[in-house]
Amino acid sequence: MALAHSLLPLPLPRPLPPSSAAAAGPSWRRRRAGSPSPSSPPIVQTQSEERPLPLRLPPPKIPTQRAVHESGSTLAVDAFANIKHILLPITDRNPYLSEGTRQAAATTTSLAKKYGADITVVVIDDKPKESIPEHDAQLSSIRWHLSEGVRLMERLGEGKKPTAIIGEVADDLNLDLVVLSMEAIHSKHVDGNLLAEFIPCPVLLLPL
Repeated sequence: MALAHSLLPLPLPRPLPPSSAAAAGPSWRRRRAGSPSPSSPPIVQTQSEERPLPLRLPPPKIPTQRAVHESGSTLAVDAFANIKHILLPITDRNPYLSEGTRQAAATTTSLAKKYGADITVVVIDDKPKESIPEHDAQLSSIRWHLSEGVRLMERLGEGKKPTAIIGEVADDLNLDLVVLSMEAIHSKHVDGNLLAEFIPCPVLLLPL
């Protein structure tokens, strides 16, 4: 007996309606590329605000110790450059000059040579010349420690304070600088409190 083979037709799935197919598909298929999502707010593009950059100033230049020293040295040189006449008062009674007086004489000579200034020496003592036994020896010491051509003055036995005499000489000769050792102040020969009152020009005080 021959068997007859037959194929039975299978039922085909029914296509969904367009609305159902769109609802059943994934969400990314329901949006075009670049289109905003219905649930997200609209994107508004605004121009970015340009904020000015903070101004950065360079740090202040603090002078170094060397710069301050060089500046001070320059000012000192400029001050001495205008000196043309220097006064050296001598108030000690040592015929060979004390250490402070010798230091003042050396400083005065150095400044005079460097800046081409003249030197005037005034010897001050409250006693007259006749009562000073070694007066001539003191004058010889002064000339030996100072250069030649120094003008030498004596103000002896006048009964005035040495500070007032120094001021009178500086004023009469129109001097530019007075060189004085601190030894004269420590020994009470010169009143340091009266220097600014009686002396009309700068005073260079030399420490011991």
